[in-house]
Amino acid sequence: MTSRKTFLTQAALLSAGMLVKPNLLFSAPEKIAGLQLYSLREQLPKDAKGVITRVAQAGYKEVETYGYDKQKGYWGLTAAVFAQLLKDNGLTTPSGHYDCNQFFDNGSTENLQSYVDAAHITGQEYIIVPSLNEKFIKTGDDFKQVAEKMNTMAEFLKKSGLKLGYHNHNFEWKPADGTTFYDTLLKGTDPALVFMEMDIYWVVRAGQDPVAILNEHKGRYRFVHIKDRDKSNPNINTEIGKGDIDFKQIIPKAKAAGVTHFIMEQENYTNIDLYVSIKESADYIKNVLNV
Repeated sequence: MTSRKTFLTQAALLSAGMLVKPNLLFSAPEKIAGLQLYSLREQLPKDAKGVITRVAQAGYKEVETYGYDKQKGYWGLTAAVFAQLLKDNGLTTPSGHYDCNQFFDNGSTENLQSYVDAAHITGQEYIIVPSLNEKFIKTGDDFKQVAEKMNTMAEFLKKSGLKLGYHNHNFEWKPADGTTFYDTLLKGTDPALVFMEMDIYWVVRAGQDPVAILNEHKGRYRFVHIKDRDKSNPNINTEIGKGDIDFKQIIPKAKAAGVTHFIMEQENYTNIDLYVSIKESADYIKNVLNV
């Protein structure tokens, strides 16, 4: 049994140790870099288990899924098998890109419910709309209708404990009837229900300022895609830190605006093995951008 005197002595020694090495008491949060699995879209259908293992080996701690199908699951793996695969490799998945065009077309929640089920099994918190069929967003009135439907979708997801997100490309800034689809989304959706995932590359490609958007809409962005733009060809990507996007300026602003998930994505590779590429990007994101 520990006496009061012994306890006080041990406490004093512990306190002294903390003065010398305060990091023993307060350790810095683990850096968590994520990967959008679309970066490996050609490899995943061939060997999903092998690819996920190599993603973990490259240094990523999170993955964002894409392309789930109720019948085919995640590249031939059921949600339960995929969830175990992630766990076995020390990975988590906070979000997934899911095709939601059916809902915007006719209001059906059939596919959406299957996404909810998969998200619950894998531990995802966010269902993210990756893009929309252009037929839904041609006019200013279309923009408003889609924004209203997003609120409805977000309410549906909220009942299941999930949140809705929207991922941009560059077409969202194409003007129509004195406004843009993106501006309408930000103004017409409930900020407590609909969150935004900023694809920084596409924002820059659209001629917009990511920092200005983040500063103006603090709290709306929980995710960013860290995707660099090749210096010689702006139509393609390159490894993070090799392109012309100033992530050293953008990422601190993203953190200050409330972003909590930083997801690397690269859609094409030039003269480099893709697994070498994604590791280079992971290393840069963690060691230089401090994510």
